Amino acid sequence: MHQQNTLFIGKVLLHHEELPSTNTYAQELLAKSKPIEGTVISTFRQPQGRGQVGSKWESEPDKNLTLSVILYPTFLSPGQNFALNKAVALAVRHFIAELVPQQAVKVKWPNDIYVGTRKICGILIQNSLNRNALASTIVGIGVNVNQTIFSKDIPNPSSLQLENGKEYDLSSLIPLLCQHLEAMYLRLKSGHFADLDAEYLDHLYRYQESTLFQRINGDVFWGKISGISNSGQLLVTVEDGGEEAFDLKEISIRL
Repeated sequence: MHQQNTLFIGKVLLHHEELPSTNTYAQELLAKSKPIEGTVISTFRQPQGRGQVGSKWESEPDKNLTLSVILYPTFLSPGQNFALNKAVALAVRHFIAELVPQQAVKVKWPNDIYVGTRKICGILIQNSLNRNALASTIVGIGVNVNQTIFSKDIPNPSSLQLENGKEYDLSSLIPLLCQHLEAMYLRLKSGHFADLDAEYLDHLYRYQESTLFQRINGDVFWGKISGISNSGQLLVTVEDGGEEAFDLKEISIRL
């Protein structure tokens, strides 16, 4: 594994040949000990990766980055947990944008990373709360790197290799990702909430663009993403109505 150029994220790197899920492994670690902040659990073979709200994350063995980072964002109240989501999503966006500088790299709410109209990365953040703060967080990240063939169930996948034709040494990418994560996490810790809010909107997929959405009940409507609520809901101005707020899985983009 390559040398980390960070203060704490990735200084402890627990790499495994294969794990069912790096997030599950991180949960088990936290249940029985207190790993140092920034501990990274990684594997290049993860058959049971998870996405948002019960969805699966498909990853061909030895082709992609799948890792989890353990953080202790006790400086955040439970109501500020979406600020952490923004910081992580922007960090991963910076990482991807550095590798595919010729492309538009966006964050699709809440935290998928898109190159053009194609998904290249998924993020799953699991928070553990105590009464008035976030106690611990597991940040799970899956980046499509060298995979070029995907199952038909995945609607619009891409990978770094599909975007720029290069094949990557997976282990060499981990330090770069850790650097970006640490930089954004330290910005968050310094209280730069307004900057993060502005940058998130600046890179938000389809922000202020006329978009066809579908509600959970199947109804479709035209609207424009107008912002993000403090609790992380997607705010959409409906063409023939006012502004509405949506939670994860209550709305999807059709066009």
